[in-house]
Amino acid sequence: MKTKKMKIGIAAMIATIALGTLSCKKGCTDPSAINYDEKAKKENSTCVYEQVSSNVKKSGSISVDETWTADTIYEIVGKVVVRDGATLTIEPGTIIKGQEGTGTLASALVIAQGAKLNAVGTPAQPIIFTSVLDNIAVGEMTGTNLSEVDKGLWGGVIVLGYAPISAADGDILSQIEGIPVSSTYGAFGGSVVTDNSGMISYVSIRHGGALIGAGNEINGLTLGGVGNGTMISNIEIVSNLDDGIEFFGGTVNVSNIIVGFQGDDGIDIDMNYAGSISNFLVISGSTSDEALEVDGPEGITNTTGLFTLLNGTTYTYGGTEATGDFKSKAQGTVTNVKIGLIKIRASYQNNCVDPKTDAFTHLTGISPLLSFSSMEFTGVNVYTTSQDNSGLNGCTVSSADQTAANNAMTTTTASGATLTVFNGWTWLSIQNKL
Repeated sequence: MKTKKMKIGIAAMIATIALGTLSCKKGCTDPSAINYDEKAKKENSTCVYEQVSSNVKKSGSISVDETWTADTIYEIVGKVVVRDGATLTIEPGTIIKGQEGTGTLASALVIAQGAKLNAVGTPAQPIIFTSVLDNIAVGEMTGTNLSEVDKGLWGGVIVLGYAPISAADGDILSQIEGIPVSSTYGAFGGSVVTDNSGMISYVSIRHGGALIGAGNEINGLTLGGVGNGTMISNIEIVSNLDDGIEFFGGTVNVSNIIVGFQGDDGIDIDMNYAGSISNFLVISGSTSDEALEVDGPEGITNTTGLFTLLNGTTYTYGGTEATGDFKSKAQGTVTNVKIGLIKIRASYQNNCVDPKTDAFTHLTGISPLLSFSSMEFTGVNVYTTSQDNSGLNGCTVSSADQTAANNAMTTTTASGATLTVFNGWTWLSIQNKL
């Protein structure tokens, strides 16, 4: 009997230990946690909580003056539109992150006609526009999880003014690409050469170019009809899916511009932009298109303005040459620029017999409207639209046209851009991509 009692005692002891083990089950005991365990009796520090963004979300219109401060990350949801009469001021060191989204949901900061953006950073505290997927934090100049291959993660920055443009339909007003015609805040153009859209300096725009339609993305920085009362300098656009910076007419002068690893063109000029772009650097990626793409007037209004490209360097990362495409009716001056192949488009009509007035005739005419001086390049190619699979097929360039272009341009040694102005504050500099 003594043995039987011992066995019963041992069994009871085991049951008690088991019950105690169950009654003291460890786990997450916080009901607000994602992995809350209602059966857990003792906390074991394994609770996981949903990450709630502390970013200040911005959407819709800004109709009165507003300031964004460097101690906060601002998150752009859809289109944030600064309306006529309002000024958005962004303090040095402020970080703005755009949400993901395509089509009408693509995020962008839009400065409408009559509004102003005063975004003036410093080399020590640049203003940074990037994606919500970027892990950059307040006080930092760069995150650690995105690289030059990360493109199209949000939209971009669009500034619209009342300066002259040359639209295809002959109107003095047009609608900027990426904004539906039904949205009146997308209008740009006019007759105010000195129009003022604010001050933008030491600003880095990263990982943008969200898709808004088939083959249509937002540029990193879009300037539509922006006047020369606007001050723009020290701008970086990196890893944008479309163009780095695109000018749609306007007269604004910009300086110290750096574009890197764009999906399409580095600097794009349309609608007879008539300002000056000085000290610029374009570092194309292996999948980029042109470093420079330059058009002239598209319509019959505002056709006399001339652009200026001064002191520039372009190349493809790794040291290979980049290209410049001067097409349509490109008209202006290009001075002290280092580039690879320069393309000159010759347009034809009547089955390729009669040349139209275009970049080629502007280059080779008696009083040239398109001129190159102190240039360093690898060659000139006069071509027709057939060479890029559009327009008239079967057109060929005569040897006389090619000779005329060669005679109008001479390669020499150019100093190009002053690159030291981009050191320290740009993503490309910090990532050793210059």
